[in-house]
Amino acid sequence: MTGFGNLLAPPTKLPEDPAVAHLAAGDDPSAVAARHPASSAAWAALAEAALAAGRPVEGYAYARTGYHRGLDALRRAGWKGQGPVPWSHEPNRGFLRAVHALSRAAAAINEDDEATRTAQLLADSDPEAVRYLAP
Repeated sequence: MTGFGNLLAPPTKLPEDPAVAHLAAGDDPSAVAARHPASSAAWAALAEAALAAGRPVEGYAYARTGYHRGLDALRRAGWKGQGPVPWSHEPNRGFLRAVHALSRAAAAINEDDEATRTAQLLADSDPEAVRYLAP
């Protein structure tokens, strides 16, 4: 799949993630993840911090958790494994950030197939996310 996923599928929009407000207020991402373990945004924040600190294996674990929590949420929202997950819808950003972090962490530990697959998932979900998250 290339481009913007399956254009025939309606965009999937996740519900508001209560963890986002705590993260924006500066709460510790570990504490936020413990209070809101289903939050992709909390796990993405942990993954991004681990990657920035040069801890790719830790980043990979956090990102994979955020990715799977996001997949669960997307499926509950009606996503069928393809189709747009728009970056413009703020509650989707935690999942998209987790996918991006997973791709980066996978590349850092030479998990090349996973890095490629998750980079493609991000591009298929929303090219705007790729533009926003690209280094």
